[in-house]
Amino acid sequence: MRTGDEMQQHIVEKSALDEEFRKALLADPRNTISQELGITIPGSMNIEVHESDMQTVHLALPPAPNMTEEQLEAISAGLCCCW
Repeated sequence: MRTGDEMQQHIVEKSALDEEFRKALLADPRNTISQELGITIPGSMNIEVHESDMQTVHLALPPAPNMTEEQLEAISAGLCCCW
């Protein structure tokens, strides 16, 4: 099983090499990631893809220390809740 970091790295690398994949990822991240990785993403998990440019930097913070039971279950299942 791949870790969340490995899955994220795969998605980022593919989006850099495959323009059609990048467009699909921006338009429908949940389905695009699910299909690419062969995983089911819980409906309660929100996925937002942001495309950086030379004037904008996106910073992703880790989850707050007060995680819900559902988030803990996702982590234990190998899904990263903090891509």
